[in-house]
Amino acid sequence: MLVKTKYFGEIDLSEDKIITMENGLMGFEEYKRYTILYDNEKEEQPNISWLQSVEEPALALPVINPFLVKSDYNPVVEDEVLKPLGELNEENLAIFLVLTVPSKPEEVTANLKAPLIINADTRKGCQIIVENKDYVIKYKVYDAIQKIKKEKGEMGC
Repeated sequence: MLVKTKYFGEIDLSEDKIITMENGLMGFEEYKRYTILYDNEKEEQPNISWLQSVEEPALALPVINPFLVKSDYNPVVEDEVLKPLGELNEENLAIFLVLTVPSKPEEVTANLKAPLIINADTRKGCQIIVENKDYVIKYKVYDAIQKIKKEKGEMGC
């Protein structure tokens, strides 16, 4: 199926690449079908991908693996909330954080409080609110990455 996207033009997308979010996303509840896109001209998958709505070309949100910005990320969620996604395990679980990207790169933030949880096997996903009280909506990504780089430098990596 041909899908119009915000950053990649029109792409041919197979049905097995579509993720269904029954409740949509916060603020975009009417859109239920998404895909994850990234610039594949590079050899490896980049750190930042795009959650692209299949139904609305203008709706594309930058997302990142939470462990790239917070290595100890461990969201607390009631099992009942995740039941509609099907059985989750280490192999089929994908977690993403939505990024906010202002004009200054050092002000980029990630939403630790409302991650996207996806079951790659069932291709079902949802956005949840985690119970962790110390997780914030605007976690400074730049600061976290600089800290990780510094730690790796001190370890000789």
